[in-house]
Amino acid sequence: MTARQAAPAAVPRPQPSAAHDILCVNAPGMAASGPDGQLRGQNLHGFFRHGVRTLARMELRLGGMEPVPLQGTLTSAAAARFLGSVRVPGDLDPDPALTVERLRHADGAETVTVRNTGARPARIPLEIALGTDLGQLTDIAAGRRSADLPGQVQSSGLRWAGQGRAATVSARPSPHAVLAGAGVLRWDLEVQPGARWSVDLQVELESPSTGRPPTGRGPGVPLPWSEPEVRADDRRAARLVGRALDTLSGLLLADADRPTDLYTASGAPWRFGLTAADALWAARMTLPLGTRLAAGTLRATARRQHLAPQQSAGAARTTEGAIADGASSLSPVGPSQAGSPAGAGGSSGGSGGVSAAQPGSAQGAGSSPAPGAESGTAAQTMDGVIPGPLRHGGPELPASCTATEATLLFVTVLAEAWRWGLPRAEVAELLPAAERALGALRAAVAEGPDGPVGFVTDLGRSAEERAARPGPARCEVQAQAHRAALQGADLLEAFDRPGAAEWRAWAAELRERFRAQFWIDDLSGGRPAAALLASDRPVPALASTLVHLFDVGLAAEGELHEGLLDREQTRLLAQRLVAPELDCGWGLRTLSAKSPRFNPLGHRSGVVRVQETALAVSGLVDAGFEREAEILLEGLLEASAHFEYRLPEMYAGEQKVADCPPVPHPAACRPAAMSAAAAVHLVLSLAGVRPDVPSGRVATRPASTAPLGALELTGLRVAGEPFSVRVSRIGVAVVEEAPSFLQLAAS
Repeated sequence: MTARQAAPAAVPRPQPSAAHDILCVNAPGMAASGPDGQLRGQNLHGFFRHGVRTLARMELRLGGMEPVPLQGTLTSAAAARFLGSVRVPGDLDPDPALTVERLRHADGAETVTVRNTGARPARIPLEIALGTDLGQLTDIAAGRRSADLPGQVQSSGLRWAGQGRAATVSARPSPHAVLAGAGVLRWDLEVQPGARWSVDLQVELESPSTGRPPTGRGPGVPLPWSEPEVRADDRRAARLVGRALDTLSGLLLADADRPTDLYTASGAPWRFGLTAADALWAARMTLPLGTRLAAGTLRATARRQHLAPQQSAGAARTTEGAIADGASSLSPVGPSQAGSPAGAGGSSGGSGGVSAAQPGSAQGAGSSPAPGAESGTAAQTMDGVIPGPLRHGGPELPASCTATEATLLFVTVLAEAWRWGLPRAEVAELLPAAERALGALRAAVAEGPDGPVGFVTDLGRSAEERAARPGPARCEVQAQAHRAALQGADLLEAFDRPGAAEWRAWAAELRERFRAQFWIDDLSGGRPAAALLASDRPVPALASTLVHLFDVGLAAEGELHEGLLDREQTRLLAQRLVAPELDCGWGLRTLSAKSPRFNPLGHRSGVVRVQETALAVSGLVDAGFEREAEILLEGLLEASAHFEYRLPEMYAGEQKVADCPPVPHPAACRPAAMSAAAAVHLVLSLAGVRPDVPSGRVATRPASTAPLGALELTGLRVAGEPFSVRVSRIGVAVVEEAPSFLQLAAS
């Protein structure tokens, strides 16, 4: 027998899929089933609480028959309705006499109602078979399924215990019989003609997971955003924003260290916890609706920021917004793969290091090294980093750590929340964390063997790791670093902190280097490289990550910061984005269809990611390329209609074909915080509201082509006060409501 013959056959890994499931979410609870409403214990079916499957099976039968499924649909992000029919045995009428309605809520409640529309009384047994494994979501998402636990009878239902946890199902009215061995609750029904009978079921987790898990938004706690009213000639806009905000409300979590701080879970079912980069993106994109979500998210992520040992033991501990007093829900560089949760568990913030004092910068807690500071030990390079899991990099590049994106984005969200009216005292509380983030940025600038000289590599790895395995300088990271440097300089200057001039000079040098080294000339005029390798060799892949070059960031007086590209390079990139190789008709592919490694279902090799297409639309409008923006906008709006205006995290990048909807991705989070927030951003950004509350001004720069027709937005918030704007069909904006202390700048 050969070695090949002797080798055991590989066991195929189960692949749970949520692409076609009905998923209700109200963090930290969720429920998943097929369209028939039956929970069968397979894949991700069941009720979940704090990452534990409290109930895996809930199979309903009337007279020993499963109802014929008629409809299953979400009624909100947190609730679903399932309708089925049952024919009474012996009934000669062709129409079904009994209908069964199931109203399900993510919090663990379900109401079953049996209606008799026939002419005779229905005498029929109702049985609900229940069971659970009390498994962890992380295990179930990886395809691991343990056997159901034995049930025990309790006064009005069943109870299961195991693995240090316990769950119960209670019923009102109480069942006529409980079969613990089979896990069955039974009622003997007699439903008169025209009558109905209902039972309320409640699933509860008695013992949550160890530690202090985040909870959902508590009773009486308002949503951290205003509820706008959107009126547009294109009616898709209002439906998209309404359902996006409903989705975000289902993903809200309250931080265990400070329950009034709300942030969004990354998405369900795979990443039902805090991923700092995703939460910060969601907070940034909803700033026109208020700064409360941004404030809560910034404080929650600052508490998880890596701190130097001296800082964590010394004066820096007085800055509550930057201290990790409790267990972090993030791991510094924990792996994250498609189809598995990320950011749902981890260790405490960890230790970083102290950066040496530089000329013009303060020594001690909260100080930020000026550009040009020498990097120190491995611990020093981690100081100021906001941890995050790894993210797939696609076929052209290695996986990247979301700590880089989160750390740079922290500075941007704080700066823009300040422009939108976050109170000065709250900004000052968070400023030391932003300064440490800037210090982490400087420590990650390559100086030779660890990457392309002068460019930013990976903030999530120590200097020793970068020297041992030099990583690429990614195009989108340079754009994010450039924006963070400029907006960080704005904050430092406004709060009388040192280093603003040095950061602006560093950003100018980065622009010059980027335009010289990242630009690839070709017959079409050229394009930016996706990345530079350590040898300064460009990676020529054409990818959707290039849209970050258009996201230049809000500046003073309602203006935008300068970007890394010059005007001609920006024009050429705008044309590239709407060419068929990137624009599939539903949005931007993550990799050009001309690439030999293109895969329409590849996470970074061909899918459409909603957030990147939305960023492209707003960025193109800001840069003056409105025709290109309108093309991408229409594709995303049309795709949203096929997803019932609840956009998933991503979907297949197949070329759009008439009468054929976009293809769902089996591993996409749906709901996903970034795609929901991107949908809000997509519509609200077209009004072009750009406030600068610290200077007492607000400008409006709407899309002159008015791609949604007439657009009216009421219920926005600037400095916590109502703000309303109307954009005509010829792209003229009129501010109809604004805080009295703000001066309106000319459009």
